[in-house]
Amino acid sequence: MSVTVRFCGAARTVTGSCYLFQTRSGRFLVDCGLFQGQKTLKQLNYGAFPFRPADIDAVLLTHAHIDHSGLLPKLVRGGFEGRILATRGTIDLCSYMLPDAGNIQESEVAALNRRNAARGRNEVTPIYTQADAIASLNSFQPVEYESWTSVIPGVRARYWNAGHLLGSASIEVEIESGTQRPLRLLLSGDIGPEAKLLQPDPQAPASFDYVFSEATYGDRTRAMTTPEQRRQDLATEVRDAALGKGALLIPAFAVERTQELIVDLVDLMERGAIPVAPIFLDSPLAIHATEVFREHASSLDPEVDVSRLLNSKHLKFTETVDESKSIARLTGFHVIIAASGMCDAGRIRHHLKRWLWNEHATVLLTGFQANGTLGRFLQDGAKAVRIQGEEVKVAARIRMIDDYSGHADGAGLASWIAARRPIERGLFLAHGEEAAIAGLADRVAERIIPAAKIFQPILDDIYELSTAAPTLLDVERRRRLAPEAVTRLDWHNEMSELVLDINDAIAAAADDRARGVIIRRLRRALQEVK
Repeated sequence: MSVTVRFCGAARTVTGSCYLFQTRSGRFLVDCGLFQGQKTLKQLNYGAFPFRPADIDAVLLTHAHIDHSGLLPKLVRGGFEGRILATRGTIDLCSYMLPDAGNIQESEVAALNRRNAARGRNEVTPIYTQADAIASLNSFQPVEYESWTSVIPGVRARYWNAGHLLGSASIEVEIESGTQRPLRLLLSGDIGPEAKLLQPDPQAPASFDYVFSEATYGDRTRAMTTPEQRRQDLATEVRDAALGKGALLIPAFAVERTQELIVDLVDLMERGAIPVAPIFLDSPLAIHATEVFREHASSLDPEVDVSRLLNSKHLKFTETVDESKSIARLTGFHVIIAASGMCDAGRIRHHLKRWLWNEHATVLLTGFQANGTLGRFLQDGAKAVRIQGEEVKVAARIRMIDDYSGHADGAGLASWIAARRPIERGLFLAHGEEAAIAGLADRVAERIIPAAKIFQPILDDIYELSTAAPTLLDVERRRRLAPEAVTRLDWHNEMSELVLDINDAIAAAADDRARGVIIRRLRRALQEVK
């Protein structure tokens, strides 16, 4: 009996998580996430799914992050009529996150269409609207951790706490195979590090035919840390930023990362370890998510008084656009936490335009920055960047702190995989960039699992799972992108870099005559390629 899996996203990249399983009795997805990062990948969000939504019978959702859940409204609008199975924490977060994503898409498309109209270009439509997102919430059905639930005939699933995010799960799946025992699978979702603030250590059983593991930080090893060391590292960054007497901008994912940072910042201020300053939470989604965390406080870390710290007088909510704009009038040291964590959308971009050029400001990156994102360019030391079509010089201090990562590092992932043994048929490594996947494969090969049983799929690969070893099926004609287009910077990124280089060269020219020479050479080069 055939069982196949198609990697519809998060293959050699960290976004767009979506795996399509087809069995004798039907089809189900694990996750249905939004692609983020470079424009070539994001363009996939606007195209057709590599399947008919009406043909999908169910969705198993690992957690609420948009790169795992963000295309669910499009799926429902496209004809999906099944159930979306998720934990109660995930459903509560999605009830805010998905409508917020729809609203952002509508707002950004409206702004883009105003620019397109001025340039004589065609209008574009959003991937989905806020109304589509609200309608999709009717498809959600809660599941309890560690309890079996039926998915489709012949398939059942059980959710285990992944320690990554409120409500996050690794999902155990059993598929009847016509033999004496079912085919056993485990899909990691995103695995949290041990001793993560607010969350328990990851949990899951052992003994599977196949394990699908994330590899976000598969090629990295972090220094061992403790809650107190994490706070000390944060305190050092905050004190240094305060010396600059400008804004401390913290791009942060609205859910979990933001709440962790608030808890530690308030604790440090109350203990006198850092200067007291207003902490502006400038994200409607993060504000609503903070309310969800308050409601679920009893299920979080019992050693942290989450409710008290999230109600601090130092915390200022700026939900409306006018309230957000008013922050720009502030001078002196203050803290602004705003989405998105990779600086790819949301209000953080407005604050970066306001402060990046100012040497008194500090930008503190607190999580993974995907290839092609603004956050990645800042992390890599860009001297200037383009934000909403404008060039902005980078004079602010750019700092990175990895203590708040929601993902296990390479050593942690290897330990998690080792604890799942025996893995009889294969280990699939996904949800990671190419180097991270290769690094994790090297780490676990032979020592934990034979190298021949490790697979590194690319976008749209289809594997037959019912055979003694997974078999890659011919899918070349079905690929939405060439494999190299997923892993390299696209022409949009190269164009942005070229424009910045041209501006730098012209600015550095000795006089108008030298500038004219540069411009004429560029024109000749363009004429040669026509």
